[in-house]
Amino acid sequence: MENTLTKHPSGFITGFLYPFRAFRFIRKNPRLYRYVLIPFFINLIIFSLVVYFGLHFFQEILTHHIPQGDAWYWFTLYYLLWLVALLLTTVIVFFLFTAIGNLIASPFNDILSEKTEEILTGESIGEPFSMGLFLQDAKRALILECKKISLFLIVMALIVMLNLVPVVGSVLYSVLSILWTIFFLVVEYTSYVFSRKRLPFKEQRKVIYNTKLLMFGFGAGVLSILAIPFLQLLCIPLGVVGATKILYDTGNITQSQKEETHAENLRRPPAAK
Repeated sequence: MENTLTKHPSGFITGFLYPFRAFRFIRKNPRLYRYVLIPFFINLIIFSLVVYFGLHFFQEILTHHIPQGDAWYWFTLYYLLWLVALLLTTVIVFFLFTAIGNLIASPFNDILSEKTEEILTGESIGEPFSMGLFLQDAKRALILECKKISLFLIVMALIVMLNLVPVVGSVLYSVLSILWTIFFLVVEYTSYVFSRKRLPFKEQRKVIYNTKLLMFGFGAGVLSILAIPFLQLLCIPLGVVGATKILYDTGNITQSQKEETHAENLRRPPAAK
């Protein structure tokens, strides 16, 4: 299965469909609903606040600072500016979903990935729930999320500077910003599995590179969901479940478990004779 998914050119299309197929997987496994609802409501609150305050802000600007009149060109200008305001709000929503939404929901995403893996493998991999353990895992997830988002924003800021180069810079910015966002989304959602397996980032990159067509398609699929109004509310849980399924279907979850078990056995002291 791994060769079929990762080596064939259709791997991109297969990867692209994973976030969408995650919806069917969740529907077939109602036990995941409780872990999906929390990220969903977090997204819903963020989406509602950003849209409300964003459109209210642009409404104030258009009402008080843009000249208005009865002529057709003032009417046209007004609605053109409203179109620009809607586009800007969409961009703001996208970045908040990519950054703040994932940051706040990260502890719950970790649990959702874990429960998805348990369904896929048929084995219990988590410890019994306790508030202390949850807070410890939440702290770890938040720190990791802050690091990822900081890196994403720093690189994106550097890419934005390409717009200072006439003509070519804008083209490079458009291409590189999309590619960097797709790569970030792949790292973002696969890391919930990788961090649980204590896999170093060097090994994470190796797994992603070995399945690059599949992973690139997956990232593009998540990006397309982020671009669809209202469907983007489900982007985080679909991305988490989709990434966990990809790593399971390509054998990387099983392989990581074996390597972790082997490493743990090596660390154990020899049994007394």
